[in-house]
Amino acid sequence: MPVNLVVNGEERAVAAPPLTPLADVLRDTFFLTGAKHVCGEGFCGACTVLVDGKPAVSCLTPVGLLEGSEIRTVELLADPSGDLSPLQAAMERHDAVQCGMCFPGILMSLTALFETDAAPSRDTVRTALAGNICRCTGYERIVEAALSVCQPEAAQ
Repeated sequence: MPVNLVVNGEERAVAAPPLTPLADVLRDTFFLTGAKHVCGEGFCGACTVLVDGKPAVSCLTPVGLLEGSEIRTVELLADPSGDLSPLQAAMERHDAVQCGMCFPGILMSLTALFETDAAPSRDTVRTALAGNICRCTGYERIVEAALSVCQPEAAQ
């Protein structure tokens, strides 16, 4: 029986076994490769997407539990013309991206944060990133970039 989802604003039906990880469906069925399937254990956060507005590690989220859910991936952040979202542009300005493997998940975790808290503190930003492992940057540039979007004076 197909599972009906809304993926990046588009209604989609998925004919996959119910325990298929959402990450596999996004990548193999819908060709949305932004969410990286890295650890397969929910540890690294590289596969983070938003499920009904909340961050979820898609490598551990069975598609069978998502009937009627709204799924948003990193591909939705830039506008259709290709212009980066303010968060993506801030990450670029602050040179916060190195290898890029973790970044889709980081962007989605921060997007969820900004949707619930328009002006988070530095500690709140760091807490929001707790489920996202980055082995390249050391996080400080990521935090600075995030704060520059919502609190330009705090990022100085």
